[in-house]
Amino acid sequence: MTATKYNSKKVELDGYTFDSQIEARYYQRLKWLQEHKEILFFRLQPKYLLQEAFKKNGRTYRKIEYIADFEIHHLDGTIEVVDVKGMETEAFKIKKKLFEKRYPHKLTLITYVKKYGGWIELEELKKRRKQAKKVKKWQEF
Repeated sequence: MTATKYNSKKVELDGYTFDSQIEARYYQRLKWLQEHKEILFFRLQPKYLLQEAFKKNGRTYRKIEYIADFEIHHLDGTIEVVDVKGMETEAFKIKKKLFEKRYPHKLTLITYVKKYGGWIELEELKKRRKQAKKVKKWQEF
């Protein structure tokens, strides 16, 4: 296992290398969902073009791509793009906005928090933490 820039350890599973243990756990969850026919299938590290390469004033600018962790094809035909994250970086926030404009797929950011029952969307986690902070503040009075 090697460490990534966010102190998570790379994990190898089924011949794939994941950036973190939590990402590898989500992969195992997707395998289970597929085996039990709760999803059609999923893909690892799908690429999405966010902006084409271009030239301006004699300078060439490279294309901007977003590589997600997973792409899930649901039974109803919808596609969900999932990134397993502990937090959103500023660079990711920009890529997310570009993705949302260009693609119809649902983009879900997910993490695992045992305290809240396991897998939870990052937006929901933020709401719950904010609420817990308010409750704690009121309890201090």
